[in-house]
Amino acid sequence: MTAREFSIASDHPSLPGHFPGNPVVPGVVLLDEVIKAAETAYGDHVTAVPMAKFLQPLGPGQLCRINFSRQGEGRIQFVCSVQGETIATGLLNCEPHADRA
Repeated sequence: MTAREFSIASDHPSLPGHFPGNPVVPGVVLLDEVIKAAETAYGDHVTAVPMAKFLQPLGPGQLCRINFSRQGEGRIQFVCSVQGETIATGLLNCEPHADRA
């Protein structure tokens, strides 16, 4: 299993208007962080996100931990958590980068 951590700064451009007075990190921003972390960790290119479930919101500045595990050839499962509580889960399809194929 591989893990990475990140947080989204409170001045991130996606936050204004994404619930005024109670900002939350949009799911697409969370998935972008997951994809970047998976590609860095495994050296693969993510080609699709066939499944993603958002269970709890991620707030600006909260430290999010992503745990990854291989699910066979070309698939990576992810679980995002904040202080041990799962906030998102999903599956990534991937393939080796062209320079590794």
